[in-house]
Amino acid sequence: MTDARLAAELTRISEARHHDPFSVLGRHPDGDQVVVRAFNPYATEMFIAEGGMPLERMPGSDFFQWRGEAARLPDRYRLIWRDEAHYEHFAHDPYTYAPQLPDFDLHLFAEGRHRHAYRFFGAHAQQIDGVAGTRFAVWAPNAERVSVVGDFNRWDGRCHPMRVRGGTGVWELFMPDLEPGHLYKYEIRNRHTGQVLLKSDPYGQQFELRPRTASMIPVRSGHQWGDHDWMERRRQADWQHAPMSVYELHLGSWQRGIEGEFLGYAELAHRLVAYVKEMGFTHIELLPITEHPYDLSWGYQATGYFAPTRRFGEPDDFRYFVDYCHRHDIGVLLDWVPAHFPKDAHGLARFDGTPLYEHEDPRLGEHMDWATLIFNFGRNEVKSFLVSSAVFWLEDMHIDGLRVDAVASMLYLDYSRTEGQWVPNEFGGRENLTAIDFLKGLNVAAHDQCPGVLMIAEESTSWPLVSRPTYVGGLGFDLKWNMGWMNDTLRYMSHEPVHRQFHQDLLTFSMLYAFTENFLLPFSHDEVVHGKGSMLNKMPGDEWQRHANLRALYTYQFTHPGKKLMFMGIEFGQGREWNSAGVLDWYVLQYPLHQGMQRLVKDLNRLYSASPALYRNEFDWQGFEWIDCHDAQQSVLSFLRKGNAGELMVVVLNLTPIPRRDYRIGLPLGGRYREILNSDSEFYGGSNIGNGSHDLLAEERPWMDRPYSLALTLPPLAGIVIGWQG
Repeated sequence: MTDARLAAELTRISEARHHDPFSVLGRHPDGDQVVVRAFNPYATEMFIAEGGMPLERMPGSDFFQWRGEAARLPDRYRLIWRDEAHYEHFAHDPYTYAPQLPDFDLHLFAEGRHRHAYRFFGAHAQQIDGVAGTRFAVWAPNAERVSVVGDFNRWDGRCHPMRVRGGTGVWELFMPDLEPGHLYKYEIRNRHTGQVLLKSDPYGQQFELRPRTASMIPVRSGHQWGDHDWMERRRQADWQHAPMSVYELHLGSWQRGIEGEFLGYAELAHRLVAYVKEMGFTHIELLPITEHPYDLSWGYQATGYFAPTRRFGEPDDFRYFVDYCHRHDIGVLLDWVPAHFPKDAHGLARFDGTPLYEHEDPRLGEHMDWATLIFNFGRNEVKSFLVSSAVFWLEDMHIDGLRVDAVASMLYLDYSRTEGQWVPNEFGGRENLTAIDFLKGLNVAAHDQCPGVLMIAEESTSWPLVSRPTYVGGLGFDLKWNMGWMNDTLRYMSHEPVHRQFHQDLLTFSMLYAFTENFLLPFSHDEVVHGKGSMLNKMPGDEWQRHANLRALYTYQFTHPGKKLMFMGIEFGQGREWNSAGVLDWYVLQYPLHQGMQRLVKDLNRLYSASPALYRNEFDWQGFEWIDCHDAQQSVLSFLRKGNAGELMVVVLNLTPIPRRDYRIGLPLGGRYREILNSDSEFYGGSNIGNGSHDLLAEERPWMDRPYSLALTLPPLAGIVIGWQG
């Protein structure tokens, strides 16, 4: 290298503009000798530790150089340097190490087919030639220079520039002697504008506590999983024909410490499992615990797609949380958000100074409703990133399923947009073809890598085949939230009972499409925020009537075909909207009506889990039959739930405050029946009108085109469940 060429190269290093620092720094042949060059703006003197050989400062610069015989210099030499305060530092020279990322991984990543990109991107403890350190890798194809900065180099981008791997846009650097626990970011200089950005690691697996935003070199997991039996059962589970009742919660506001502080993952696990087991739920679903900067986003504006939030502890603490749930037979689902990401300067937005993870055109790349950015689902590297995130949670963290947020916003190019604000697809349609392809690939990858996991879509439109396999043209999800059922049902229940006779179709319409998808019936967090009122206060009437209406509604939910989901607090009838900045109003459980509501939900869960008639055929017409859906004048609804032969339950809802005596229903079987649940029981805070605990004998009296019938007492604003005894 000529002197002029070397001077130019050194200038680019010192100005933090060099894309290939390895061509200048480190060890290089120089005739029949070798030369070692190092750049350190904070060093006053520098030595090679092996032999105590001094490096000379190059005049007028912060470069140090040693020239000598190759035999005198070991392959893995260490540099010792003293700073202006005379502190001594030493470490192996990072610029003597060859590239570490396999070409095959880079190839799969660039093709959008890598499912484990988190294993080589980000920061990872590694040992090379007996030297321990940390390997960093990041994708920034439009960067002129990328550096690792952190608390180990004064956050100075001149100190540790990375090498680029050809045309892949991937930058990497192995930093020997750098241990886990250090904070770091990437400093990126855009090749076109010279703009310098400071970014958290997209693949970071640990972050410092918000509001600080640095990534942290993660400690290698030491958690010893104890959920082997659960994982094997999950792999072989026939979940479609098993009960599934989900308790959705926000970890930060379910319960807190005595001074209002967040609880840790371990304590949350112990408290939560005890409560959920007592209440009879089979699963919990966590609002997003992927790292996020803003508490009031509830986790839906994630910046760390591979890291559990630091608010509640370390990654291994979260592994313990999941493990503890599994060892007590509770499944763990996670809200996962691939539909959008925030514009925070330290995050993914314009990551290398260009729209890298998002579309450049705001008509494709920005959500108007949420002021967030939309992933470019057609970009292969983005697909590898998102699929790897999903697999990370399912595989590495043992999560049992992902509830994919805002799927509808991904499917439609005109979602929440007016004419002129969206760009049609190549065929002139409104369907987002690249997002559809991504979702199908995501679900195939999740099921291939982790058999038995559940992929759940929050999809609010009539898009066909959401929960059908991709090989029959579906999106490949396992379950779809039944938003239509939820909206229609809540709309019906909001009417005063005297007007309900005119709206009975809101309750019956769901059965026209109930088996077109594998549905989950949600009363989620979205129904108790933003001025919508609590579940209790959606109900009309005085206090007693509101509780009675809500008890009837829950009875309807648990007896209607479909898996179940309830958001925290609604199981005991909290009166206020959910406030994520506080905690649930547990104090209301000192009042009888709220105690009764909680008892009812507990009993509904137990009835559901113990009754094959209610869960065996939830996705099949064999499991449901109307008795009478036409008695709108009295606002009464009756139907059968059926399992195998001999598994039969009768459900009757009276949605007015008028008790109805001798109300006759037709039945397919004669014999003995018994009332096994009555939401009007005094045990739940009701008026205790019903049919008692004795056997009810079906008469051989044809009614409603059925050979047998039974005369019942229908309690007011209540649902009753009657089991066939034979």
